[in-house]
Amino acid sequence: MRKLKILSVALLLSLPVGGVALRMAGANAYPTPESLGAALFHDKNLSFNRTQACSTCHMPDMGFTDHNEPGGAAVSRGDDSKSFGDRNAPSVAYAAFSPAFHKDKATGVWQGGQFWDGRAGKLEDQAGGPPLNPIEMGMPDKKTVAARIQENSGYVDAFQRLYGKDALSTDDKAFASVTSAIAAFERTKEVSPFDSRYDRYLRGEEKFTEQEELGRTLFFSTQFANCSLCHDIKGADGRYESSTFSSHKYFNIGVPANETARAKNGVKPGYVDIGLAANPEVAGDPAEKGKFKVPTLRNIAVTGPYMHNGVFKDLRTVILFYNKYNSKKKSRQINPETGQRWAAPEIADNLATKELETGPGLDDKRIDALVAFLKTLTDKRYEPLLKTSEAQPAKPAQP
Repeated sequence: MRKLKILSVALLLSLPVGGVALRMAGANAYPTPESLGAALFHDKNLSFNRTQACSTCHMPDMGFTDHNEPGGAAVSRGDDSKSFGDRNAPSVAYAAFSPAFHKDKATGVWQGGQFWDGRAGKLEDQAGGPPLNPIEMGMPDKKTVAARIQENSGYVDAFQRLYGKDALSTDDKAFASVTSAIAAFERTKEVSPFDSRYDRYLRGEEKFTEQEELGRTLFFSTQFANCSLCHDIKGADGRYESSTFSSHKYFNIGVPANETARAKNGVKPGYVDIGLAANPEVAGDPAEKGKFKVPTLRNIAVTGPYMHNGVFKDLRTVILFYNKYNSKKKSRQINPETGQRWAAPEIADNLATKELETGPGLDDKRIDALVAFLKTLTDKRYEPLLKTSEAQPAKPAQP
């Protein structure tokens, strides 16, 4: 009987939740900031009604994005079960590689930061956003978050051991300790493994198909496609191996409003999302209206819907959307998801015409090749999700 009891406890300790093993509260339950942050990332007690954790809208098994609503959530449901946001939940994966929000001194261009408008300067700031957002996790203040931490003896022990005896001595210190731990988890290899087929291709472990190789060539080219103008093919250290396929800059690419999401979240008629201009540091600068951060393309094939507001459901639609700027064919001016002309940009000013109009229009062979290449950027753990999506009916080719 004693052996059975010990075995049962050991089994409980190892049960995975979103890829992270739960640990019993108690001394040394969380030996590192990363393990503590993982527990916090999955803890629904950090929301007001105890129904929502970070992992609710950033699901580790689904590319760290929100798939709670049927077909994938364009916008996420809040802890109160009735509130919805106005932007698509960006993936947490590879977010750690975005530099702190800043304006480049040489170019005067804003870049870096977290969220679609960069309003969180660094990863720790991002981790502290959702808990205090009234339409997300809904906690009224830092004091309430600190009180929830005090409920868990394992947390108290871990914070004092890892962050110092006074880590929970004030509400501000407690909240800062929480966000630091969550950010530590988000910087781990579990969140950003760099182990996709593309990474294995770079290491010489796998070969691309002819279609994937064509897509890679097109993506990397500045003559035949415009992808790499915004989605950097090299990381900050100048290596292909470290690229997250983002410049971390901000552009207005003419994305239309998501009227379906607006009907769900109930924003007032006439509301316009001004993007980067809403960032307090940017202070409403008219020249920055309608600009949103260039997202990572890692895991892009399994983290739809797409764009800052989730307005497009299919990855191929995204490629066609970009292609409309360079193709004169009437068929290319039709959104395949609606059967109608592409809707007008939510903000028509400040369009990135230089970047958008670089390169020729692409035929179906090349569009499909780009989609095939983008699928190779899927982390190994999510490759089974590609097979699921491929089982869906294929989109008809356009003339």
